[in-house]
Amino acid sequence: MDNEKAGSAYDPLFVRNMIESFLRIGLVLLLLTLAYDIVKPFTTPILWGAIIAMAAFPLVKWLESKIGGRRGLAATLVTLFFIIALVAPTWLVMDASIGGLREASAALEAGKLKVPPPSAKVQDWPLVGERLYAAWSNASSDLEKFAASNATQLKDLAGGVLKRIGSSLMGVLMLVVALVIAGGFMTFAESCGSVAHRFFVRVGGLKPGGDWAPLAVATVRSVLQGVVGVAVIQTIIIAIGLFAMGVPGAPILTVIILILAIAQVPTLIVLAPVIIYVFSTADTTAAVIFTVYQLLAGASDNVLKPILMGRGLDIPMPVILIGAIGGMIMSGIIGLFAGAVILSIFYKLLLLWLEQQAQPQ
Repeated sequence: MDNEKAGSAYDPLFVRNMIESFLRIGLVLLLLTLAYDIVKPFTTPILWGAIIAMAAFPLVKWLESKIGGRRGLAATLVTLFFIIALVAPTWLVMDASIGGLREASAALEAGKLKVPPPSAKVQDWPLVGERLYAAWSNASSDLEKFAASNATQLKDLAGGVLKRIGSSLMGVLMLVVALVIAGGFMTFAESCGSVAHRFFVRVGGLKPGGDWAPLAVATVRSVLQGVVGVAVIQTIIIAIGLFAMGVPGAPILTVIILILAIAQVPTLIVLAPVIIYVFSTADTTAAVIFTVYQLLAGASDNVLKPILMGRGLDIPMPVILIGAIGGMIMSGIIGLFAGAVILSIFYKLLLLWLEQQAQPQ
């Protein structure tokens, strides 16, 4: 009787439908996996291109009204402007760095490279003062002997520097590609916006999914104004002081400070050793003026952020910090910019979703 009941419960139609559903879901998952593997190399520039397009589109709209409503020309001009603004400083920094290394190498081979002797104040530096003074003195008295005795360390240092330069150049190249993609997005902004809106509605429903697209745009513009914009302004202010004081390696220090500023890491990490160096080499009055200027420049973000970010969305700094550092670890220099934006969008969408869930039925 039990076997007959079990046999009567068997439904061939249900089993067939279940197998067909499983096969269909499996095929869809396989198709999605293959499609993702194909577009994976282009994910970062496409994502960053979309972020740039959302942030720069108001500029395209303004320029479009000035040139007779030609959207394509306006987007092209804005894209070319950003590419030139990115490539030109990068070229100058790389050319100056490589040129300096070549000159130093040629002078070293000719025996003309001289290292100025350290100031006696260097010995008073905490922790590393005495060892740094001894190494600096050896390099000043006999540079060739110093280079020979530290050949392995210098070789590793040079290799690391060259590796960083190559990684930075690849990051700049990827950013140029992203700018070109952003130009396409801005040219067809209405179509792209319509697709994004339909996608969010399909994922989250008319409410709240219909609000996600404008929220994403507002978050992108707010983060880029309040984080990237402030970082660029702060870096320019600090760089003016570095170049005015004639600090060695000022172009490289400027790039490092920009990265730290975007990642919301205090620029004092770089400025503190520079200030110590200036006090050990320059006269006291100039060193004090330089220190006060750089401390004010390092704290300028506290004034600039409320101004540039006050009209936007309130994004907690830990969210931006985690996004910037995590993005840089994942995708290098591009991830540094995109990580903060992506995590901020996720944060705002999560809050919006939680608020919708908390509403009474």
